[in-house]
Amino acid sequence: MKLSVVITTKNEAANIAASIHSFDSAVARGDAEVIVVDNASSDDTKKIALELGAAVYDKGPERSAQRNLGWRMARGEWVIVLDADMIIPPETVEEILSVEGADAYWIPEVRTGSGFRVKARNFERSFYDGTCIDALRLFRKGVLEATGGYDENLIAGPEDWELDIRVLATGAKCAVLKNHLIHNEKRLTFKKMLEKKAYYTKSFAAYKEKWRGHPSVRRQFSPWYRFVGVFVEKGKWKKVLRHPVLFAGVMFERFAVGIVYLFNRKKSR
Repeated sequence: MKLSVVITTKNEAANIAASIHSFDSAVARGDAEVIVVDNASSDDTKKIALELGAAVYDKGPERSAQRNLGWRMARGEWVIVLDADMIIPPETVEEILSVEGADAYWIPEVRTGSGFRVKARNFERSFYDGTCIDALRLFRKGVLEATGGYDENLIAGPEDWELDIRVLATGAKCAVLKNHLIHNEKRLTFKKMLEKKAYYTKSFAAYKEKWRGHPSVRRQFSPWYRFVGVFVEKGKWKKVLRHPVLFAGVMFERFAVGIVYLFNRKKSR
């Protein structure tokens, strides 16, 4: 089997079917399997996943533990790790099934929805592909075995960055897929986005302490890199000049997220 799809869930009845259906053709051909690792959902998430033919497990307390159980149960040569609100278009599935030349991949993201805020968020996300702000999602299973997978002491965010550091340290070759995934964030209001970012700050201190002084960590928490560097490096400044209004929208949201981070850091001291 080529690919194991690991999807972590908690009360994702509204999203899980679309995520699983992304791989219907690959599963039917015997090229893929779908593994859903739930975390004590109180809705029909597990029932829907079982009806759609996925292998379903239950694990907690956080996403890191769910992901580790998922890839350890995987039978595929490759493992893709997804959230339940992510949909993989057919052309991306086919690219994944034919990858060669690298050991792990970042996957570009496109958020669903309409309006200026969605356009600005997609514009922002396009600068991150393959940078230290991005997170690997597709791995040879051997890479996960060599690193031990996600650090279960880190939750909700930095476990992605932390695994990237260890994967790259093994000498594994990492690349960016040509095609994208779709991140279904139609229900993510500005308020909910800030609440989500605030939750992500919970493990920042532990992550920074574990990798104190590492170049990637310095960039991830550097105001200069997050507000300037990532948008201008490698000629990306040209894209900023072509879309100044979108970039202004990006800066407004970056500033709001920065305020949330500083507030939560002060509160945790």
